[in-house]
Amino acid sequence: MNQPERSPAAASNPYADGCAWIDGALVPIAEARIPILDTGFTRSDCTYDVVAVWHGRFFRLEDHLERFERSWRRMRFEPPLDRDGIRDVLHDCVRASGLDDAYVEMIVTRGVPVAGERDPRRFANRFYAFAIPYVWLLRPEQQDAGIAMVIARDTVRIDPRAVDPTVKNFHWGDLVAGLFEAYDRAAQNVVLLNSAGEVTEGPGFNIFAVCAGTLWTPASGVLQGITRRTVIELADRAGIPTRVEMFGVERLQAADELFITSTAGGVMPVTRLDDEPVGNGHPGPLTRTLRQAYWDAHGAPRWSSSVT
Repeated sequence: MNQPERSPAAASNPYADGCAWIDGALVPIAEARIPILDTGFTRSDCTYDVVAVWHGRFFRLEDHLERFERSWRRMRFEPPLDRDGIRDVLHDCVRASGLDDAYVEMIVTRGVPVAGERDPRRFANRFYAFAIPYVWLLRPEQQDAGIAMVIARDTVRIDPRAVDPTVKNFHWGDLVAGLFEAYDRAAQNVVLLNSAGEVTEGPGFNIFAVCAGTLWTPASGVLQGITRRTVIELADRAGIPTRVEMFGVERLQAADELFITSTAGGVMPVTRLDDEPVGNGHPGPLTRTLRQAYWDAHGAPRWSSSVT
C-alpha cells in the first residue's frame, strides 16, 4: 500500500502539511479519516465554515463562528463542542501545523446512525476541523491578469427553498455542472442564474459588478459571504456606493468591472465574460483598490486576532 507523500517540513513536524481534529485528537492531515457511514458523507447532511489565517492572524474569526453557529442551529445540529470549544480546536490545529497562512475548516455532521436507525433526531452529531496551507481559488498571478468567466446557460442554481444557500453546504451538484460548462467553453469559472434569470453566485464565491462607479451584488439566493461583507464595509468607508439587490445578466454584460470574492483568494478580478472583454480587458481601478484594502484589513485589530 502506497504511503501518502510528506513534505520535507513534515519530517520534523508531522502536522506541517496540515493538521486535523478527529474524535478529540489532532492527527496529520494525510491520516485524517471520517467513518464511511457518517451522514455528512452519505447524505451531505452537514454544514461547514472556512476561516483564513494570514501572517499568523485569524481574519474575522468571530464572524465566521457566528455564521457557523447560525448554520448548525438552522440545520438542527447539536455539536459535541460549544462555540468556545470550537474556537480552541481551530487554534490548536493552526498552532500544531505551524502554518502562518492557513485555510481552516470546521464541519458538523448529523453523524453515524446506530444500525437500523433512520430518525435524524437520534443521531449523535460529530464535529471535525482541519488547517491546511492557504488555498487560493485564483492564485495571485492569475488575479493580476484576471480570469475568464461564463454565465451558465444549461445549469440553474438550486432553488433556495430547497437548499438554503445562506447555510454553507456541500450540495454542489449544480455548481460542479456549471464548472464543466465553463471548461467546455474555454473559461475558468462560471456564475449561475436562478430560475427567474437573475444572477446568484458561483462555485465558492460571491460576485460584484461595477457600473458607473457603483458596486452591485445579488441580495438573495447566495451565501452571505464574510469576504462579501468585508468588501461592502470597505466600500462604504471609501465612499463607494453599493446596491445589494437582484439583477439580470444585462448588468454583468454592461459592467465596467467584475470581480468575485471568497475567503480562498479575497477580491479576484474577472476580465472576460462569455468570451468578451470586461471593460478594457484588465482588472479595473475599483477592483484593484478593494483588493488592496481587503488584504490590508487582515492586520487590522478590529478584524483580526493572533493565533494563540
